[in-house]
Amino acid sequence: MSLYAGLLKDVRRQGLLERRHLYYWTQIVLAVSAFVGVWVAFFALGDSWWQLGVAAALGLVVTQFGFLGHDAAHRQIFTSASWNAWSARIFAGAFAGLSYAWWRAKHAKHHQAPNQEGIDPDIGPGAIAFTPAIEAARQTGFAGWFVRRQGWLFFPLLTLEGLNLHVSSIRAGLDRGSRQPWRRTELAIVVTRLVAYVSVLVAFLPLPMAVAFFAVQMAVFGVCLGASFAPAHKGMPIVPPGMRLDFLRRQVLVSRNVRGNPLTDVAMGGLNYQIEHHLFPSMPRCNLKRVRPTVRAYCAREGIPYQEVGLFESYGIVVDYLNHVGLRARDPFDCPLAAQLRG
Repeated sequence: MSLYAGLLKDVRRQGLLERRHLYYWTQIVLAVSAFVGVWVAFFALGDSWWQLGVAAALGLVVTQFGFLGHDAAHRQIFTSASWNAWSARIFAGAFAGLSYAWWRAKHAKHHQAPNQEGIDPDIGPGAIAFTPAIEAARQTGFAGWFVRRQGWLFFPLLTLEGLNLHVSSIRAGLDRGSRQPWRRTELAIVVTRLVAYVSVLVAFLPLPMAVAFFAVQMAVFGVCLGASFAPAHKGMPIVPPGMRLDFLRRQVLVSRNVRGNPLTDVAMGGLNYQIEHHLFPSMPRCNLKRVRPTVRAYCAREGIPYQEVGLFESYGIVVDYLNHVGLRARDPFDCPLAAQLRG
């Protein structure tokens, strides 16, 4: 029996992989109610700069729909694959403005081999250099200046991530070479949502205020999503191309938990239990905290390091790692986790 099979058997016996319909219906009702409440406040306030507070609130609410779309994409909510897929399209597309098919394809590669060069798109080339190889190619001019400070710039850049996700979703929908199912339907949902949103802002607010509202909402959305995903793997070992690991080690050794409380759990959509999520991606979000003691004890028994830190400590690790990515090229596995990877 593999290491993971032993853990999976124990978790199934506890019933933690079973769907939690009441929990999710409660989350859906709360999210929709909050969404309606934000727009009631918007129309009640009218021409007022207090609208920027409403914009920030909308950014927080839309983030929760992003988390619901994530959970549905992982088939955590319903038993039916079709129900989960369409729920993800509605939550992610109609409420958050994101393409479910595009994001799911990208995210599936990440789960397949987290932090592995050449496979995980989350550490591929982009505005931020996440690996020594990418950093090494950016040594001169503005790119060199930027990469040496990218840790400090990372969180400010997240203010643009919401807009980037919208652009990527629309671009994916327009890609005629894509084989993603329901591409045109999702494109229609995302574009209709965006046009309706901008139209309402322009129709009911002065143009400068409408632009500011849109910018604040997108910035809050991007920061909230990015701040939830970043601590999960950034600063953990990078797995070289071609390295083979068993499933349990592949998921645990490059993932980091963030110690939670009820507020952290809500703000991060349960992704602070990243190790458990990677081991059991279809497990309902509310069960991740419950399975944590089992996973932690199992890893201790098998001698597998289990990383868990506080929220602000995790952000400090991310900033430090990004500012010193190039130093990892000297010995990219100079840490206790590296010994496990080498073994």
